[in-house]
This record gives sequence, C-alpha cells and structure tokens, in this order.
Amino acid sequence: MSKIYISELASPQLTEYLKNQGHNIILTRPLENVAPAISCHPDITHCHLAAGIVFHGNPDKLGPDYPADVIYNACSTGKYFIHNLKYTAPELLQEAENMGLKMIHVPQGYARCSICVVDEDSIITYDRGIAAACALRAQALNVLLVSPGHIELPGYAAGFIGGTGGRVGSAILFNGDLSAHPDFENIKEFIESCGLECVWFTDIPLTDIGSVIEEK
Repeated sequence: MSKIYISELASPQLTEYLKNQGHNIILTRPLENVAPAISCHPDITHCHLAAGIVFHGNPDKLGPDYPADVIYNACSTGKYFIHNLKYTAPELLQEAENMGLKMIHVPQGYARCSICVVDEDSIITYDRGIAAACALRAQALNVLLVSPGHIELPGYAAGFIGGTGGRVGSAILFNGDLSAHPDFENIKEFIESCGLECVWFTDIPLTDIGSVIEEK
C-alpha cells in the first residue's frame, strides 16, 4: 500500500482509519527551525506533485518566518502547479517544470495549506486571490470557493482547508468534523461529483494538521 505522511498531531481516528486501510503511516515530527504551530506539518517539507509522486524538501533550508517557511508549500493538482512562485524553492520549481506542470502564480505562499486538491481539474479553497488567479490562468480548473475560518489551528486564529486533510486513493479525508463547516453540503457534493468519497470524523473539531500526503 501507500506511504502516508501525516502530522504526529493528527487525530487518532484519522490515523487508525489509514492503518485499517493498510497504509504505511509516517508521522512527521516537529522541526526546530519553523514556527511551533506548523513545525510537524508534512506540507512544510513535502510537496505532492502528482498521483503517488512526492517531492522531499530539505528541512535545513526552511526558516521560522514567512516566506522562509513556505518554499515547499506549493500545491500541485498533477496538472497545475499553484504557488507564489517568487518564494518557491528553485529545486522544487525545476522538478515541477520537468514534469510539465502548468504554472499558476498566486499571492499566497501557503498555497498547499490553502487548497484542498480533489483531482487534476478540481480544487477547494477559501482564498479569493487563489480563486481569481486560477480563473484567469486556468479556466478549465474547477474551483469551489468556501468560507474562511471554521478550522482550528492551535497558535493561530484559524487554520486552512487544505491543511485539514487530503486525497488518499479514491477518498478525500478530513481531520475532524467537516459536517460542522458552514459549506459542508457544498464541499461534500463537490467531492462526490468528481466520483470520490468524502470521509470525516464527527467527534473532533475540524483541525489543520498540514495535509495528508500519499506517496506510492
């Protein structure tokens, strides 16, 4: 089965679900050179480029302050590479270019945190700047714009939708109670319209854990 990179702070319910699916769970541990709230988030060092393909960044190149902590936090759908390209690590940008990904420059450095990738042509975000840039540069990209907030991230006022989970196989997983989000029905319908399952856990708050990243 797949390797799944997931924060050590992920809920036991999500971790157990993944184990029961037969996946190899790799817990990401805190780094000393980034802010404590995101120090064990896998999307700070790992970038999911395409189905099963993950770029592994060098943690030593990160820094505690923005934008030094976002150099690997790009979002790839497998077709589009979305990031503030001024901040992308050169080695990651080169890999994305080598794969033929279509570049979309956005104002947001925390692009992976801000985007839930559903499939190559479908994403969910709360970030209007990302939505506008995608509409301008990739009109074939289907974007569901949702309300900001309603997601926990200890140390910050709110977390990001992309950081709550990710795609594993044919399911989009969420770390916590997605049904408590005001746009729950739209999110669930959007995911299911792409032929995918939507999985969440009702007994814990929806929480940003720095994504769930699958590598095959």
